[in-house]
Parts: sequence; structure tokens; C-alpha cells
Amino acid sequence: MKKILLVEDDPNLGMLLQDYLQLKGKFDVVLCKDGEEGLRAFTKQSFDLLILDVMMPKKDGFTLGKDIRKINAHVPIIFATAKGMIEDKTQAFNLGGDDYITKPFRIEELLLRINALLKRMSNSEKHEEEKQTSFKIGRYVFEYALQVISIGGVQQKLSTKEAELLRLLCLRKNEVLTREEALLNIWHDDNYFNGRSMDVFLSKLRKYLKDDPTVEIINVHGRGYKLLIN
Repeated sequence: MKKILLVEDDPNLGMLLQDYLQLKGKFDVVLCKDGEEGLRAFTKQSFDLLILDVMMPKKDGFTLGKDIRKINAHVPIIFATAKGMIEDKTQAFNLGGDDYITKPFRIEELLLRINALLKRMSNSEKHEEEKQTSFKIGRYVFEYALQVISIGGVQQKLSTKEAELLRLLCLRKNEVLTREEALLNIWHDDNYFNGRSMDVFLSKLRKYLKDDPTVEIINVHGRGYKLLIN
């Protein structure tokens, strides 16, 4: 479930948007009533997308967006403005906004914009992942294209499945790689037999990485696996 920060000073509109997005869009929406509250929420939690009203007390949406961009340059931002002036639209994009919507707007249109923006971000992240072929794993160097991991000049050749599995773990470094994601990405089927096969490859990867005590592949009960690098 994607998490959205909604900063809107109109309590009725804010609650309406929050309820609709949580029900129809199946998002987790955190609602804040002004820019200062919104900035505090952003610094304490992780969000996948922000919707910032421009005309707000204490800290307006543009100022909030500017402050957020100093902390995070990539989180998608949609500015909501009551004005249709070209200056506001220009300022929204100059501040690092990814989209804007002019009030009054239909909630369905906002949902379409959110989904389109999240899809675009997801495709961009996937493209970046596809380009990465070299990884640093503690003292190890993993070359995915060559299917080799090395440490201290000693190389270990990997099978195709081992290399694909290690790459997924590297892309989710210090995060959970779910069992289903690994099976569907590599084996294209999450059945029992493929699961047992993956367990064998994980055991081999642990053996290959045993010479660096700061590197560990752990089981996360009921979810999947995590590559920890301390």
C-alpha cells in the first residue's frame, strides 16, 4: 500500500480527499492541516507521494515544497492551487513539483494523476535497477553481468539463478525481498518445488559470502529474506 501525505487546510475537503483515496485508491493517507504540521510529518515518516495545497496558513504549499526538496529530491509532489495563473504553474515546476491540479477539481481526476505519477516513478526506478550490474557487498564485489563475486582477489563463479537471486537481494539491500517476488522474477512461478530450489541457492549464496562477517542473508519469518550489510 502506497503512503500519501496530504496537506490541506480546508478540513472538509481534506477529510473528503483522505476518505476517497483510502477507499477508492487503497492508499494510506496522512492528513495535515497546515504546512508546518506537514513538514513535521514528512520528517518523521516515509511517503511515496505528496499532495500540497498552495494557499495555507503558517507555511504555504510552495514554501513547504521547497523545504521538502532540501530533504528529499525525488519524492513525487502534486501541488493543488486555487489559482489558474501561469505564474503559479511555473513556480510549481521550478520548485521541483511533478504535477499540479487547479481547484476546484474532480476527485477522480486527482486519483488518475496520482496513479499516473506513481506508475511513472515505478517505471523510472525499474529502469535504473535494470542498468545496475555492479554491486559492493561489504568486502565483496559482485559483477552480475559476469556472474562473479570476488573478495581479496579470489573469485567465485555463480550460476545464472544464483546471480539473479543475489542481484535481487542487492537491489533490496537491508530491506525485505519477499519470497513471492523472488520466485516470480526468477522462476516465473511461486510453486512449492521452485521454492525448495530457491532455498538451495540461498544456502549456496550464504556459503559464498561467509568470509565477510558484516554480510548476512537472513530469513524474515513469513515474508522472505533480507541481505544485511553492517
